[in-house]
Amino acid sequence: MKCVKVPLKKLNDVRKELMEKELMRMDYRIKAETDYGYIPIKEDIDEYEIVDIELEELNTHPHNFSELLEDELTDKEIEDLKTSFDTIGDIVILEIPDNLESKKNIIGKATLDFTKRKSIYMKKSAVHGTIRIRDLELIAGENNPVTIHKEHGARLKLNVEEVYFSPRLATERKRVSDSVCNGENILDMFCGIGPFPIVIAKNNNVNITGVDINENAIKYFNENIKLNKLKNITAICGDAREISTSFKTKFDRIIMNLPGLAYQFLDVAINLIEDGGIINYYEFSDGYEQGTKRLIDAALKEKKNVEIINTRKVKSTSPGEWHVAIDAKITSK
Repeated sequence: MKCVKVPLKKLNDVRKELMEKELMRMDYRIKAETDYGYIPIKEDIDEYEIVDIELEELNTHPHNFSELLEDELTDKEIEDLKTSFDTIGDIVILEIPDNLESKKNIIGKATLDFTKRKSIYMKKSAVHGTIRIRDLELIAGENNPVTIHKEHGARLKLNVEEVYFSPRLATERKRVSDSVCNGENILDMFCGIGPFPIVIAKNNNVNITGVDINENAIKYFNENIKLNKLKNITAICGDAREISTSFKTKFDRIIMNLPGLAYQFLDVAINLIEDGGIINYYEFSDGYEQGTKRLIDAALKEKKNVEIINTRKVKSTSPGEWHVAIDAKITSK
């Protein structure tokens, strides 16, 4: 069920607001957990994070996701499927295990009925290639891979077959945006369709340059700049290392969200960062030790100091491995 996700302390105020605007669905029960509450809604709302959560129905007629599949899959298989949802605008992308692929169309139809989205795709590969895309297969709904995803007041247009985008980084993008100061000059070295720059620019008065090697990603980044009516954002298509030689200025903040390969560009980032600037660095790891060492080693080569100001496990990628974030302040010795 499509819901807005809000901090628990704001749940009642948001509930009243949505009821007054007639945006809240009254046939499902609001769900409250330790830190967040989930309110069922009729349509996407720009200023809130939108997620799909199974809620208790207040009438007995429609089925929930588990009931739709209870005759086809075990309880564990259903639970595993529910955690694999990636909802991007009107599209849901599922990871279906090999042993369930023969039931992909049944799973797709149940997902379509449960989420009320327009298209259901299944992953056919991991993210691959220099331009970072994954192979997908339509298993239910409309064959339209173009959608507009809404996140923290930003609208992000993309084609899920041509670019990579993770809605699971919404909280991380908001965290970085909240740490930005007005007036910063920011570089996103691997910007994709521009989710970090767009979210930051919607909420801060800054200058941002985004670079990506995927031409389609830059095409959508430029569309998203216009879609969100933003200024002071520059989109550049190319390899970050090669493009870096053309910059005439240094940056107060550099975002390095290419967790598999970002470490290979740390020397570039260290040379481009202003004295006292922040590098938001990401990698896949079981902890923070490896990433911290890589940052320190790269800085030492340029006779600079590193102060680790924040670390965070963004999301789990496999058993024992995480997409980790390390925020580092770089200063001259």
